[in-house]
Amino acid sequence: MARNNFRGMPGGMNQAAMMKQAQKMQQEMLRMQEEMENKTYSAAAGGGMVTATVSGKHQLVGIEIKPEAVDPDDVEMLQDMVIAAVNEAMRTADTDASNNMSKLTGGLNLGGLF
Repeated sequence: MARNNFRGMPGGMNQAAMMKQAQKMQQEMLRMQEEMENKTYSAAAGGGMVTATVSGKHQLVGIEIKPEAVDPDDVEMLQDMVIAAVNEAMRTADTDASNNMSKLTGGLNLGGLF
């Protein structure tokens, strides 16, 4: 009967190799997180009348409103467009973060492990 380098571990993976792999993944995750925080994400609403830009830290860093979007008799529509643009920019940032995490973890859901 063949013996593994680490009892109970299939394929002979030892504890030191597992720790090294975990540390490598953690370093890559930190690098990726820093890269994501420095990115910006933009989204438009109202046919491009309002554009919002957020950072990877989920902070609103810019808002662009075309003059023709400003109607003093319909402020609610402008408010709705701003909210829609900001929310879409945030969703874009979240999707990008999720996609990058899936690439790193090979699709495994580690649920806050790192």
